[in-house]
Amino acid sequence: MTQIRLTAARLLASALSVTLLALAPAAHADALQDISKQIKQGQYPQALEQVDKYLAAKPKDAQGRFLKGIVLTEMNKPNEAIVVFTKLTEDYPELPEPYNNLAVIYAQQKQYDKAKQALEMAIRTHPSYATAHENLGDIYARLASQAYDKALQIDSSNSSAQNKLALIRDLMGTASRPGKTTKPIGDARPTEPVKLAEAPKTVPAPVAAAPVTAAPAAAAPAPAAVPAKPVEASKPAATKAAGDANAEITNAIDLWAAAWSRKDVKAYLAAYARDFKTPAGESRSAWDAERQKRIAKPGAIQVSYENLRISVDGDSATVKFRQHYKSASLKTSSNKMLLMGKRDGKWQILQERVGS
Repeated sequence: MTQIRLTAARLLASALSVTLLALAPAAHADALQDISKQIKQGQYPQALEQVDKYLAAKPKDAQGRFLKGIVLTEMNKPNEAIVVFTKLTEDYPELPEPYNNLAVIYAQQKQYDKAKQALEMAIRTHPSYATAHENLGDIYARLASQAYDKALQIDSSNSSAQNKLALIRDLMGTASRPGKTTKPIGDARPTEPVKLAEAPKTVPAPVAAAPVTAAPAAAAPAPAAVPAKPVEASKPAATKAAGDANAEITNAIDLWAAAWSRKDVKAYLAAYARDFKTPAGESRSAWDAERQKRIAKPGAIQVSYENLRISVDGDSATVKFRQHYKSASLKTSSNKMLLMGKRDGKWQILQERVGS
């Protein structure tokens, strides 16, 4: 039978890299760090005891509750973990990670319809959440495999079903071939040190706009640098052009983050090209309306970035960075990739992906 798979490190990035809500005081951050270390070391009973003590003092803390769900999953207590993650989706419906972790547990229990529904909710909440998209593809493959198996049980001579089933099994088998580090979906055992909230650090911005404050780095490693296209020393004009493009793109990113931070919807949307590819394939007008609705919610917004990496190829560029977002009810830190292009002399966003 085929097996749904997901790289363990990527699952961990979605599970443990998101800092939920406002920054915790130092003592609380230390407690969360200790719990995360215990999870990494496989000390699940100790981690559960500590997280229960933490939640006794802060029963509504989303990050602590999320860690408890992970501990319960690791301790093979899926029903209790489902209760924790389900309650998180009710209290914080804007967060995709609890939906994704519910899907992981449902997939382990072979409840693929429930897993599909949870992943669809994660994607509806966060259309560019790459992990949920990949997991949903795996769920669809498993459902298709079951359907073709059933068809062959009814009619074993159905060559079309045989071919399709073989194709799916070959596709899913690719993940387990040598050279790819994979583990079954749902393996959330940490493979990298887990880092939670730290004191914020100020990131200087070259534009006159609302102050942009960087949030802490999280568990997921920063994306690998994308090297710029090599420029020969004998071509000073080309070197200058590449340098100018990098400066222009950096300035465009600064303006985009600043407009978002000061809730200037018009300037924010102007950062996106007319041919911008919306994350879920919806119309541009529908996407604009949704973004305007979210940005216009009451309360201040702070958006910043770090570890900016730019790869320029003519009038196209790939930009990767670590994005930090903070509002009155949500605080997240995630990897982001922007595909940008030069339109009418300006660098604009053509596509954006979270978790890349």
